Amino acid sequence: MYKLLLCVRYLRTRYLAFVCIVSVMLGVATLIVVNSVMSGFSTKLKERLHGILSDVIVETERSNGFDESPAEVMAKLKATEAGPSIAAMAPTVEVFALLQFNLKDRYGRPVPVTKHVRMIGIDAEQQAQVGRFAQYLHRQKGSLHPSFALTPEALDRFTRNRLAADPDAAFRIPLEGTPPGQPQPGSFLNEPNITIPASPPVVVPPPDLAAPQTPRLPGVILGYSIAHTRWKDPETGEATEYALLKPGDDVMLATVGSGGFKPVYSTFVVTDYFQSEMSEYDGSFVYVPLDELQRLRGMDGKCNSIQVKLTDDVRDNPMFVNNVIVPQLAKAFHPTEARVASWQQHQGPLLAAIDIERGILNLLLFMIVGVAGFSVLAIFTMIVSEKYRDIGILKSLGASNRGILAIFIGYGLLLGVIGCLLGTGLGLAITEYINEIEAGLTAITGQQVFDRSVYYFDRIPTNIDPMTVLLVNVGAAGIAVLFSVLPALRAARLHPVRALRFE
Repeated sequence: MYKLLLCVRYLRTRYLAFVCIVSVMLGVATLIVVNSVMSGFSTKLKERLHGILSDVIVETERSNGFDESPAEVMAKLKATEAGPSIAAMAPTVEVFALLQFNLKDRYGRPVPVTKHVRMIGIDAEQQAQVGRFAQYLHRQKGSLHPSFALTPEALDRFTRNRLAADPDAAFRIPLEGTPPGQPQPGSFLNEPNITIPASPPVVVPPPDLAAPQTPRLPGVILGYSIAHTRWKDPETGEATEYALLKPGDDVMLATVGSGGFKPVYSTFVVTDYFQSEMSEYDGSFVYVPLDELQRLRGMDGKCNSIQVKLTDDVRDNPMFVNNVIVPQLAKAFHPTEARVASWQQHQGPLLAAIDIERGILNLLLFMIVGVAGFSVLAIFTMIVSEKYRDIGILKSLGASNRGILAIFIGYGLLLGVIGCLLGTGLGLAITEYINEIEAGLTAITGQQVFDRSVYYFDRIPTNIDPMTVLLVNVGAAGIAVLFSVLPALRAARLHPVRALRFE
């Protein structure tokens, strides 16, 4: 009992103990905040990647796609041992392309803009079934039946753009104030006077002509960053977002045919935006109807990728998917014909880089707790030197070496526990209000701490992992105890006669 009483008394009377507590507290709080933010970004990134990609991707590098039709390829996948684990499939065509559209400069002149993009041909409804495609759409967000259809507003804007771009449109519109009978702009001859005969004319039935074909207006879903730009006012620092392309504007997409040599291109009309909040994908992905891209490239209804969604009982088990499902699906194809990979394997280098960066950052930040451990070592050494007489009295009263050792080790543990509790509270509070803190720092310094143009996140993502918080606390308390062992051993080995010799 005396050991606990002495530990509490030293804690209340020794101001140096406050330095140890603050050191441990700051180290624990820093580790919790950094881990929460890193975990938040990692979770957000994995969620976005998994939403863009299906559970398993079957793709070929052949320019003309698989030899079989999409239905035959999906039937081969369904016939494998992993067939019962397949919930849905969607064929796609993915190629690199050039996107071109016109912008008006300050003088109103059209200026062509060209961007390098990834053009993906999909069936919108099937793509929504294998991933979170519909969740990332701007106008049709969460729709069960997304499509490339033009809205009436988009069709009206497209019609007005075409009329404005037609140089002869003005000559076909009568000018106001033109006297009757005078030639209108665009006419070269006056209409002759026609005499109406007294007898009714003979009615001649019109020839049977085929109905005019409806012009093709294939839609396109553009990445949000392609169609929008952000401009930052250098004086106020406020960022303003501008839409470069609106629904109803037309763009031209050019790529190569299925043969790989002949360039092909077509005009598409913007119908919606794809916003995954990841600048790399929002700035490069362009979705078009699957049948239009197949027709444009002359693929004869074929595809070069199959997106596979697995059932709920296996899709949340990455080890089972990578080691069992993927090899079973790969058996349906020759190694040179197709590549089968899960979404984690498909994005393996990126996910591995995130884990490595997080581990290195934790290792470096854990040195802060190590600094707190050295402060515990220095302060405990000073306490042992100052308490020679008290240690001698305790030993002369019957305290054992183990008892003295337990006093100082318990003191170190008490400092570590209190520092960990305060650090955990501080770290959780900073994590909870990190966006408000970021806004305050931005207002004070005038510089944006978190640039939202990189990821288009509205808030800093955080994810508090209870296991990580527990490990940080255990590690910090363990370091405090570890660095108190050496001074405790020195105090325990102290002889009472030597301690009281000069008293």
